[in-house]
Amino acid sequence: MRIHETTEDYLERILMIKEEKGQVHGVDIASALDISKPTVSIAMKKLQDEGLINIDSSKNITLTDEGLTIAAKTYEKHNLVARILMKLGVGSEQAFIDSCHIEHCLSDESFDAIKKYAKSKGI
Repeated sequence: MRIHETTEDYLERILMIKEEKGQVHGVDIASALDISKPTVSIAMKKLQDEGLINIDSSKNITLTDEGLTIAAKTYEKHNLVARILMKLGVGSEQAFIDSCHIEHCLSDESFDAIKKYAKSKGI
């Protein structure tokens, strides 16, 4: 199943907010991504229908196992690519901006090779 870039972005952001605040609501996602609450609401409904998130009666958003797997992999790519870019001399802010774009187009094969290389170099 091909996961779209926006899906990865939402799931990654849910994971990040969960780690930071302990719980996630639509307003947190809207604020973090600088988008409207209605846009987030539509996206959350779609992610729920796809089995990637759960929304409880308090409107708390949690990742399903499948959603967590996608979010964690996206977050790992984001951070590793940013670290490598910074190691190459790119400023921190730009490295994270660029890594956000790069993370979505890396194949598993390429990412595994990058991970192996980074590990061998202590990155």
